[in-house]
Amino acid sequence: RCCGSVCRPNGDLGATMIAAVRGWAPRLSRARPLSASLPPPRAAAPPLPAAPVDDTLVNPMSKLLEQNRAWAANVRSCPGLIDKMLHHKPTYLWIGCSDARVPANELLGLGAGEVFVHRNVANLVISTDMNLMSVIQYAVTVLKVTDIIVCGHYDCGGVRAAMRQKDHSPPLENWLRNIRDVVWLHRDEILAISCLEERYRRLVEVNTIQQSLNVYKTGAVQRARLASRMMPNATHTLPRVHAVVYDPASGELKELDVDYKKLLTEANSVYQLYHMPGKGETEAPADPVPDASP
Repeated sequence: RCCGSVCRPNGDLGATMIAAVRGWAPRLSRARPLSASLPPPRAAAPPLPAAPVDDTLVNPMSKLLEQNRAWAANVRSCPGLIDKMLHHKPTYLWIGCSDARVPANELLGLGAGEVFVHRNVANLVISTDMNLMSVIQYAVTVLKVTDIIVCGHYDCGGVRAAMRQKDHSPPLENWLRNIRDVVWLHRDEILAISCLEERYRRLVEVNTIQQSLNVYKTGAVQRARLASRMMPNATHTLPRVHAVVYDPASGELKELDVDYKKLLTEANSVYQLYHMPGKGETEAPADPVPDASP
């Protein structure tokens, strides 16, 4: 039993609702089923032909794992190599390009466990790259590497791409912008080279030098060099930084002639974070003093 004040205000609400349902009933009966509004199913893809047993596209890992087993057997047969594998104590940090033609260990004639490696497109050292900054910090504070090698290479795709006035789309374009900045910083030299191929080669060298300088700017490297300088009877300030370029055509590395002392002296008023004590000093002063001691 319903309340008249609710169900029948100014008329019969129940009768109104029944009439509304009766009005929709014919429409519902004429409505298409949901399946009728869906697109027709796609035809099934034809089955792939049977692949040859030795087709590496079927399972490339099969051959790679077979090669790994052969390599592991060789490792186990060399006691000295096993010791290197068990005790990770590399001497060098390599910052190179991701290019597959530039394998760090092989280029240096070194084996497993001797080089700590970081690679990215065009061997860039960017302060906002937390991956690389973590690698550098770990290398100098935990592994205590003595040398950091920044290696570029001729015929670098990243360098070539950065020289083109073309949007390569993010995130690649954002990355390449750092090389464009190097071109701008050294535009008087780079853009004056008329031969395009020689311009590419020179930019590879200039970019590698610029990235090696960026290594010196990091706080982790500056702290490590300060600690090294403060060691009793220290003969070298470590880690040292080297700029080298690899030529895929010859397979040889070339160390670039860089006057780090001059370049760092010019930049110290902005980038130096710690005073490097001279010989005879036992501690660094509290306030940083511009000084260059590469």
